[in-house]
Amino acid sequence: MQYTQLGRSDLRVSRVCLGTMTFGEQNSESDAHEQLSYAVAHGVNFIDTAEMYPVPAKAETQGLTEQYIGTWLKQQPRDQLIVASKVAGPNRGMDWIRGGPQLSSAQIIAACDASLQRLQTDYLDLYQIHWPARHVPMFGQTYYEPSQEYANAPSIHEQLGALDRLVQAGKVRYVGVSNETSWGVSEFIKVAERENLPLIQSIQNVYNLINRNFDHGLTENCHREQISLLAYSPLAFGLLSGKYIDNPQAIGRMTQFANFGVRYLKPHVPAAVAAYHELARAHGISSAQMALAWLYSRWYVSSSIIGATSMVQLQENIGAAQIELSAELLEQIEQIHRRCTSPAQ
Repeated sequence: MQYTQLGRSDLRVSRVCLGTMTFGEQNSESDAHEQLSYAVAHGVNFIDTAEMYPVPAKAETQGLTEQYIGTWLKQQPRDQLIVASKVAGPNRGMDWIRGGPQLSSAQIIAACDASLQRLQTDYLDLYQIHWPARHVPMFGQTYYEPSQEYANAPSIHEQLGALDRLVQAGKVRYVGVSNETSWGVSEFIKVAERENLPLIQSIQNVYNLINRNFDHGLTENCHREQISLLAYSPLAFGLLSGKYIDNPQAIGRMTQFANFGVRYLKPHVPAAVAAYHELARAHGISSAQMALAWLYSRWYVSSSIIGATSMVQLQENIGAAQIELSAELLEQIEQIHRRCTSPAQ
């Protein structure tokens, strides 16, 4: 397993990060513990979760993911693991989280305290803002619309101030953002430097073969500011595994949860997925391993957040970190990208 430095921090994270949003919905507590133990045994030291998990988000399951991790984590050498969680932002219809989550100072601190309790740990290595307090296009949206701005949204200064309080209290070591834009990254850096508040060390954004929006602006921004990309949805809800090509009714998020993966229902997605699937088959590797190995080949991907509902999937996904794609195959991937440019963007 390879390890990379997280931003400007002293954390060394595995190139594979175990994503956990299926724990409590598609995976039981025993499943979760088996996945966690297997991942760690194979060199993974980085675990990502969130207060709103599992997904799809529901009042009756919210927090189960962190609870399942917590019952496992208390039996582990805590200082050998890097645990990340996230605080939910506004306007996602989750009134069961603090009466409707916001990113005010009080809510960020309350959210962190609740996550620590569920995780049965005294601190988080990385605490991330799950999505911005302001309106930005995300989760399948394409365009920024000024008319959709939120009223009275907490400022970036207020958010960083709350995160600073958590850092000063020893509850959080480093901070990051998720689903963020180039402007947002620049503003977080500017405010932190001006007010002597914590610098963000990472950005967790969607990045995969059919959504390469990160390439446009954020790569340079994060390189110059030394901010690590933690790429989520590397298999595009399982589409890039090719399983839905072989069986359109295969069990997975796209078939189990109606309208959950709208970002992957755009009209040009099927053709791109089919092209990548055929390319992988021609080179004698699985679609999933090609998609993941491609991610690991990107210089700006510090860690890729994989999720699995079965041990077979997990084993395949972790194994992809050992695959090096040939220059010929990488060029063929680019040829498909030029024909089908980020169809899920």
